[in-house]
Amino acid sequence: MFTGIIEALGRIEKIEKEGSNINYWVSTPFFNELKVDQSVAHSGVCLTVVELKDGWHKVTAIDETLKKTSLSAWEKGGFVNLERCLSASGRFDGHIVQGHVDQTAKVVSIEDVEGSWNFRIEFDQPEDALVVSKGSISINGVSLTVVEASQQFCSVSIIPFTYNHTMFKYLTIGDKVNIEFDILGKYVLEAQRRIRA
Repeated sequence: MFTGIIEALGRIEKIEKEGSNINYWVSTPFFNELKVDQSVAHSGVCLTVVELKDGWHKVTAIDETLKKTSLSAWEKGGFVNLERCLSASGRFDGHIVQGHVDQTAKVVSIEDVEGSWNFRIEFDQPEDALVVSKGSISINGVSLTVVEASQQFCSVSIIPFTYNHTMFKYLTIGDKVNIEFDILGKYVLEAQRRIRA
């Protein structure tokens, strides 16, 4: 389990195609603290460290993950948000983030409001979207508070620290981002579906 508080930016150093899978080699400031079989969120996607070598760690994305997330668009030299799992003694600073991406969304506007940035994103599959104003959402693994919400879009405000220490500073209009809706909201939605059934 993660909390959506990004620890560092990782750099994609090498990409290897292996059958229907893709291996990503990523460099990170906390390489010496990683171990094989450890779960690490990469821009909101929970991936298992399968190899460590020369300051890089390798993770493998299977076909299902590639279809569901933005990973297939990753390029060598690009950056990803990194977060290790919450330790039992850690502080819960964000919200419950599983690292299980629900869908991708598209950045449709970025507004610099002289002290923060407003990002508006539109969902690819609005019928599955469950967001509420002032609720929580994970965008590329970052725990954020929703400012405006509908079944087709949401907007979030990014403070300077988050902007400068995450991938948000690299995003442009048209980019795809990984979305994970709040797990509590998903349970409520599923309960409603079962009641109606």
